[in-house]
Parts: sequence; C-alpha cells; structure tokens
Amino acid sequence: MADPGTSQPAGTVTAVNGPVVRARTQRNIGMSELMWVGGQRLVGEVIGLTEDLATVQVYEDTSGLAPGAPVYASGLPLYVELGPGLLGQIFDGIQRPLEALARQGGDFVRRGASAKPLDRERQWDFAPELSAGALVSGGEILGRVQETDFIEHRVLVPPGISGRLAWVATGGNCCVDDVVARVEQEGAIREIRASHRWPVRTARPYRVRQAPSTPLLTGQRVIDAFFPLARGGTAAIPGGFGTGKTITQHNLAKWADAEVIVYIGCGERGNEMTGVLTELPQLEDPRTGRPLLQRTVLVANTSNMPVAAREASIYTGITIAEYYRDMGYHVALMADSTSRWAEALREISGRLEEMPAEEGFPAYLATRLAEFYERAGAVTALCGREGSVSVIGAVSPPGGDFTEPVTQHTKRFARCFWGLDKELASARFFPAINFRDSYSEYVGDLDAWWEAHAFPDWAWLRARGVELLSEEAKLQQIVRLVGEESLPDRERMLLEGAWVLRNAFLQQNAFDLVDRYSTPEKQRRMLRAVFHYIDRGMAIVERKIPVYRIKELPVRTALMRMRFELGNEDTEQFDALLSAVDVQMDGLARE
Repeated sequence: MADPGTSQPAGTVTAVNGPVVRARTQRNIGMSELMWVGGQRLVGEVIGLTEDLATVQVYEDTSGLAPGAPVYASGLPLYVELGPGLLGQIFDGIQRPLEALARQGGDFVRRGASAKPLDRERQWDFAPELSAGALVSGGEILGRVQETDFIEHRVLVPPGISGRLAWVATGGNCCVDDVVARVEQEGAIREIRASHRWPVRTARPYRVRQAPSTPLLTGQRVIDAFFPLARGGTAAIPGGFGTGKTITQHNLAKWADAEVIVYIGCGERGNEMTGVLTELPQLEDPRTGRPLLQRTVLVANTSNMPVAAREASIYTGITIAEYYRDMGYHVALMADSTSRWAEALREISGRLEEMPAEEGFPAYLATRLAEFYERAGAVTALCGREGSVSVIGAVSPPGGDFTEPVTQHTKRFARCFWGLDKELASARFFPAINFRDSYSEYVGDLDAWWEAHAFPDWAWLRARGVELLSEEAKLQQIVRLVGEESLPDRERMLLEGAWVLRNAFLQQNAFDLVDRYSTPEKQRRMLRAVFHYIDRGMAIVERKIPVYRIKELPVRTALMRMRFELGNEDTEQFDALLSAVDVQMDGLARE
C-alpha cells in the first residue's frame, strides 16, 4: 500500500462510532477509497459520501481516536498486491502478513502496524515468454517464475494494459517491484512489474465463462457420489456448533482436486484458527508429498480482531483466488464462516443507522452474498487457459436453525447444499451430512463426464442409493409407531440395506490412513458390493428365510470393514468380496 507518512492530511475526524468514522474532507474523495485515520494511520475505506463529509469503515480498533484527528487519502481503492510469494503466506483480512507483524510487535497485532504483503527482498528467477515487438493485451502470460516446488507462477500483463512490447527483461533474478517489461500504449510507455495491484471489490475479467461439466473430486464418498460439486461451482456447509464444518473444510482443502487452496478464516474463534495456523504447515500434501502450505494461501481473521476486517477478508481471499485462476489453475476457496461475515455487515449497518431487515441484517445482505458467490466459476482466462474458482462457504446458523436469513439467502446462490446434522454428529457419524436436507444441482451437469471417464453406471448407482435412503426415511416413520418387528421381511431387508449403505459407505473416518480418501473407482466398487448384498438378500427373504439370518452372515462384517481394509488399488479384493456374498447367500438358500 502507498505510504501515508509522506502525504498531507485530507481532512479531520468529526465523529467516531466503533469502526465507523466520519471525517470532514478538504479535497475530493472517492467511494471505496483507501484511507488512513489518526496519528497511528489506522487503515480504512470510504463507504459513504455526503458533500464534504466522508464515512470511513476502519479495519482496526478505534479506541482512543477522537474528533480532530487527521485523515489521509491514498487516491486508490482498497486493493491487494498480486505477485510471486503469495503461496505459503498467512495474511489478515486486509492482506497484512501476520508473520511479519509478529516480528514487529509480538503475537498480538498492534494498531497501525504495517507490512508489505509480498517480500521485497526475495529474488525470483524470471523466465520471459515473449520478446520485444510482440503485441500483448491484459491477462496474457509475460513470463514465468517457479513460486514453489510444484506451482509455477505465471507473470501476467495486468488487465487494462495492451499494446506493443517495447522491452522485456532477458531473465534472471528479479524482485516483485522490478520492472520486467515496458509496453507502448497509445504513444505512452507503461511499465509492467513482477507484481501488480487489484481492487478487491472488483471481479477480475476473463474471456469466456464455461458451464460446469467436471466434478471437483474430493475423495469424500457422501459428496462425490451423492452431492457432487463441479469445478467452478458453489457449495454451502451449514451446521450448528460441533457438527464438523471446519473439519469438513479441512478435508476438502487437503483432498480436493484443486491445484491452489485459499482458506479464509472469517471471524472464527481464536483457538480454532490457531489450530489451523499451527497444524496446516505440518500437513503433508497427498498430491506432492511436500507441506500442504506450499500451495495454500491463508487469510486469518479471528473473532477478537476488528469486526470490519471480517467484511474485507472475504474479498481479499476471492481476489487472490481469481488471480491464480487467471494463470490457468483450478482453485478451491474455503470461507469459514460467511455467518460471521454477515454479522460484521449487521454491526456496521447498525452503526450507520441503516434500516434493518430480517433479524437485524441489512437489506442488502442477499446482494452481498450474491456478489461473493457469483465470483466463482470455470472460465477461459484472458491468457487462453482454462481455470476455475470453486467456492465452499461454511454457514453457522444460531442453534442450527436453517431458516435464519444467512442460510436461506445462501441457498439461493449456492447450487450445492451439504446440511450438517447435530444428531448425526452426536452419534459420532461423520461427515454428519444429512441425506434428506442436502442436495446438489450439478448432478445432471456431470453425468456426461462420468460416462466419458469409464463410469457408465455412476448415475444409476447414485439414483439407486438416493431412492434407498428415501424409502428408508418413509419406513422409519412407521417403525417409530409400530416397531420394526411389525414390518414384512422385504421392508426389514430394505432397512437393513439402508443401514449397511450408511455405515459401510457414507460414514468416513478422516483420520484413518485407508478410509480418509476414496477414489471414484473404489466408491463405485463399494456401492456395487452394497447393492449386490441387498439384491441377494431380497432374493433370500422371498424364500421365507428371516432377515436376522442374513445379518448373521460373516460377509456383512466384511462389508462393514471394507472401507478400512480395502485400499484404492485393491480391485481384486472387491471382486473377492462379491464372490463371498454369493457363496454365503447361496449357502443360506440351500439350508
């Protein structure tokens, strides 16, 4: 960010109301302009203008700030710096690197602390892609830098710059502030550096938006098989306290089929965020065998940090995600949680004395949620490569009430809904995704992909599983009234099959070395084994053999343990499991 220390005051503070400050300005100030407030240069953003009176949203604690304090204008909107060195970093909501701030002032961020988001001293080996004389436009790849062992950083021509290359660096070491090219545009020379700025509230441009057609594989069976998410899609994970929202997002961050992860901890408890910051650097990336942090950007904003910074953290994270999308990478963004972000909107709206809507939230809550989720998508970037941003937002409804405004508005914009259930979590059933409340609107969009990748029966297996769980839900209402013993054997076998499906397939242990991740092939073979057991069991009960005899078969235990004992490559053992079902069922039939 620009240095406010050398600028002249642009006005003075007239009123302070928590993070909302009003200042009388002495020159033209623009909406969304970056400001500094008071002698400590607290970072803020203009959110309202009335003649010469500016309303500033301050992203730091305003304790001690008084009328008469100076304000400084930057002439720029709130922005992030984009360039090599983002991966592996931990930022706060306004892109201040927390490690650098800790070196300056200890474990707690002091007011007015400032640090450059990108390391100005670090040298990068720049390799140019284009030569002088070439015609370029915004978004094209100018050169390459090896950012981490496995992620190549593609230095882009910033959007809005186009013309003929007058000069390009020959390669070698450079810093993020170094000029790597000059472009002649309308008779003027524009310098391109290894990094550039971008306003966080403005979506980055792309060439073509694509329809969702490829699944974002996660290795989580209940998601991939029953409620899939497409690359470039949007998903919501609502759930009350203790239902596993954060753990689910951690699993998705580790196992999702994405090259770059952006994790936004928005207003979460400090101890929970501390766990993320200390454990994530130690996690091994299953794709590379190196630390997962090497392809992750963390934006950390805990509940005890200034409330206004929560509102900015969402936009900081999505802008960084769009930047890597523009390079041609597939990015997964985790926002935990959007409810805390909405609460920040509510508090600031109240201090602005705006008319409240449902439960005190501002009337524009739905608009802000839509603007955020609509920045997801699979696109053809300006450089011609295909990239995507998949947004997975956690929602924390008070008391687990899914009818509250944030959850209801999120359902309008997120096409995937993974509702977490308190009863399932209390029963230690994880992931605690409720099969009746959850849905995915991407199922039909992904059928062609499954067929093209040698999974012609995937849609049939999913449809049968959903139908089985639906029939079980209806039967459970009868069971509560008259008991399971009153049901005919066929219905009792259906309940048995649904029980096996839930416990042998849908339940998954994130800490087991075998069970924590399942390839699509393993998922398909598990489903086929479960349904084969059900089909043979139905044939057995038609012979008037009671269901309890089927439950006593040893193969039932083998089915329950297949998720732990059969790995992703054990295809022959799955065939042996099917044979064991046949042998034991045939033996029961002969009795």
